[in-house]
Amino acid sequence: MIGFLRGKLVLKAPPMLLLDVHGVGYEVEAPMTTFYNLPAIGEEVQLHTHLVVREDAHILFGFSTESDRLMFRNLIKVNGVGPKLALTILSGQSAEEFHHCILNNDTQALVRLPGVGKKTAERLMIEMRDRLPNLGDAAPMRVDVSSAQAAKNPRQEAISALCALGYKPQDAAKMVQSIGTEDKSCEDIIRLALQGALR
Repeated sequence: MIGFLRGKLVLKAPPMLLLDVHGVGYEVEAPMTTFYNLPAIGEEVQLHTHLVVREDAHILFGFSTESDRLMFRNLIKVNGVGPKLALTILSGQSAEEFHHCILNNDTQALVRLPGVGKKTAERLMIEMRDRLPNLGDAAPMRVDVSSAQAAKNPRQEAISALCALGYKPQDAAKMVQSIGTEDKSCEDIIRLALQGALR
C-alpha cells in the first residue's frame, strides 16, 4: 500500500523514527541496520516501507535498502516469526550476514539474537533456504548520511533501543557498560553492543 516514504527526519528513538512527509508525521519502525545510515535530524531521508495491518494497529516498517525489506518480508512468512522478531534479526545482522548464516547452516549465530531459540533457528534454516534465491542484490535507496547527531543521552537511548529489540534491561545495560560510550552516538553504541553480544 505504501511503497516508500521521502521526508524530513523529525525523531530518532530506536526502533522508531518519525518522518515529516509534507506536513504528515509517519511513525516508522526500522532495524538498527537502517538507523546506522540515517542522516541528522532535520535532513531528508527516503525509506522502502512495508505496512503490517493488525486488528489493533497499522504498523509501518522502514528500510534503507530493498534487500532488507525483501528479507523482512520473507522472514515474516516463516512460521513463528512476527514483525518484531524479524526486526530484531535484521538489527543484529545485515541481510547479507543473515544470508551467509543460512547458506552455512550457522544456527549458533542466530541463537545469539534475543527471541531466537534453537527451534526457531532451525525453522529459519529450513524455511529461509528456499527463499534465498529471491534475495537479489537490490540497489540501496539513496540515504543522505551526516555525522551530526541530536541525541541528548546516547547511552540511555541505546539501552532503551536494546530493550525494544528484546534484550532484558539488565542485559542491555551490561552490553552498553562493556564499551566506552564517550563521544559516541546512540547508533554507534548500539552497533558496538550488538557486535559484542553476537561474538
